Amino acid sequence: MTLTELIRFFRNNGSKDKFFEIHSLDIESEVIEIYMQKPFNIENDIKFFEIEKTEGAQEFEIENIKHYNLTDFYYFLDFIEESKERNKLTDLELAKILLDYALNDA
Repeated sequence: MTLTELIRFFRNNGSKDKFFEIHSLDIESEVIEIYMQKPFNIENDIKFFEIEKTEGAQEFEIENIKHYNLTDFYYFLDFIEESKERNKLTDLELAKILLDYALNDA
């Protein structure tokens, strides 16, 4: 799943509970973090990990593949809520904004 696909899911009325169920994420987790492999690219797949597994690390290795923290799911959900004010933007445009923020402003 890419950032664009994630945004599309939630802009099409996908729920957090359904998303967590689909991706076998622990709904009781303190935080779900969103990670991506380098080099960062809008087309890269993203992965989701519970903070209890990553311990909040910026870099998290699983199956000999390094993933890097972009943002947490709570920030992402806030971003989706705010994106309703920008409903003229495409999912891809919103994904580029989110990735830019994660890389440059976070």
